[in-house]
Amino acid sequence: MTNEEIKAYISSHIPEASFDETGEWLTIIIEPNSLKDIAAVLRGQPMQMDYLFNLTCVDWKTHLTMVYHFSSTTHRHNIVLKANVDRTAPSIETLCTIWRTAEMLEREVFEMFGMQFLNHPDLRNLILEDETTAGADGKSGYWPLRKDFEDPINMIKL
Repeated sequence: MTNEEIKAYISSHIPEASFDETGEWLTIIIEPNSLKDIAAVLRGQPMQMDYLFNLTCVDWKTHLTMVYHFSSTTHRHNIVLKANVDRTAPSIETLCTIWRTAEMLEREVFEMFGMQFLNHPDLRNLILEDETTAGADGKSGYWPLRKDFEDPINMIKL
């Protein structure tokens, strides 16, 4: 599928989606509450995005952006999906029921950014002690990859 065909297909299912073609791959920008809908569209026919190969978060100080990278092993095309999330109480639906690879990647984003993945089957830390990111509210605890993180031992200030 060409980028124009992909955009037309996505727009017919998720009209509020916007697109950015300034990068190497087509980027789809959605509202967080549309994530499950667009995930079903991407995974199904004719898109067949069967591989979620990256999932991360970006802290812009005013909001967090969830970034997902998908690939179709059948059609050999890639798509980036972005959703802006409120920084004060960050939460978004899990994708691990659709792409199994999301399970560990979401745990990492939870641990490092404090993002709550709704309906995740095992949302807990991978590396840090549980007490460090204990804030399920997205406010307490600390998250090492947020820009307001201050490390008093190593004196890191972003």
